[in-house]
Amino acid sequence: MTSRTNAIEGAGLRRTYGDHELFPRADQGSHQETHAGRPTGDEDQSGSSDWPLQHFTVHHDGVTIPVSRGGQGRPLVLCPGLNSTQADLHELIGLLRRHHDVVTFDLRGHGLASAAARYSFEAFLGDLVAVLGALDLPTEPVLVGYSLGADLAVHYAAECPDTVAGLVLIDGANPLPEPFITDADMADFRAMADDLVSRQETQRTKGTAHHVLLTARNIHDLNLEVDAVRSAILDRYRKIDHPIRMIMSKYLAGNSVAGRAPRHNQIWRAGIARLIRERPYVSTCWLDADHRLVFTHASEIAEIIRSGPLSRQTGF
Repeated sequence: MTSRTNAIEGAGLRRTYGDHELFPRADQGSHQETHAGRPTGDEDQSGSSDWPLQHFTVHHDGVTIPVSRGGQGRPLVLCPGLNSTQADLHELIGLLRRHHDVVTFDLRGHGLASAAARYSFEAFLGDLVAVLGALDLPTEPVLVGYSLGADLAVHYAAECPDTVAGLVLIDGANPLPEPFITDADMADFRAMADDLVSRQETQRTKGTAHHVLLTARNIHDLNLEVDAVRSAILDRYRKIDHPIRMIMSKYLAGNSVAGRAPRHNQIWRAGIARLIRERPYVSTCWLDADHRLVFTHASEIAEIIRSGPLSRQTGF
């Protein structure tokens, strides 16, 4: 695989992985609305304006999820991560649409999705289930997830293996060998969440496609929950017999040699090594990047996804 030669400059704990992060059936009352017009966002950039886009909403569990679909080729569903929206991922989405029929959406409390009474891993998983249940695709899609979205993709595929063709997991769903957030890290991660929300309030306009409604407490609690989810995610991988490709950052926590970054980066790599020992068919690509790789390395990621097949009998 091709890696970028210069590593992303580490910006410190709060900035480098500030976005780090039961299987419900599709909500009985969930339904979709198709509508004309375009949402406020950047999803038509990067060459994606050569084909018509469809926008509709999915309603379930008291929330409204905005969905966009466009492109050409095999169906692909992209699930964003915690604190990222489909508008944030516009560059990657535009590149993917050149070779795939791409479906994207916003998780509850993100972008143009409505606020929710609860923000939890199970609730976000319900959003993914509802969106996939509302789609009418000609064949099973490749399911792509970034960060938290990767964990959601693994849990979905483990429970509904016949509804996906394969997985591409971007810097998430890592079966960590030990807790990522320890008691010693707690204060830093709380401060990181506070800092992230403060920056969002100043940099993003409320009610737009880039806005995130979660509080600092929501984000901190979700990071702890994701840590627990990843400690047990190997059991989910054992249920999946589809091609899986991991696209991982070498320096999740930045490339500083000081502070907690070296330990967190070591745990990140050790988790993938653990996965490969357990499931050797999993294909892994490492990029010289931190957790922002979907923004800094969009073209490399799109090419990795396009270039398939994966290291499983047939791939996609």
